[in-house]
Amino acid sequence: MDFSEIVVSLTPKEASEKIEDAIVSGSISGTLIDRYLRSVGENQIIVLVLEKFYFRSNNRGSMTVTIDNFEGATKVHSAASGTGQGAIFRFDWGAGDSFINSVMNTLEMYKVK
Repeated sequence: MDFSEIVVSLTPKEASEKIEDAIVSGSISGTLIDRYLRSVGENQIIVLVLEKFYFRSNNRGSMTVTIDNFEGATKVHSAASGTGQGAIFRFDWGAGDSFINSVMNTLEMYKVK
């Protein structure tokens, strides 16, 4: 799995804060590279670009998290990349799944679907 999606009972801002706390504040190597926020009326979209070093694959991976409430509920979509080792096979020792699972586990208690 290189991506995952969850619908939560939080606002986009609340979901963003929880993700940032878990990955940046709650991790030794987690870094917020960029945060993009756009509001359209009462709807919002927040895009987070995060990076983390994985010792088991000896490289940095990135994850893009898109959070929006354009369909009446807050949807969080996470996609990891760059966690693979090697030019052909992209073997990542589970680092991509681990990065995505950190978002899913953080928001699991707020899951509505």
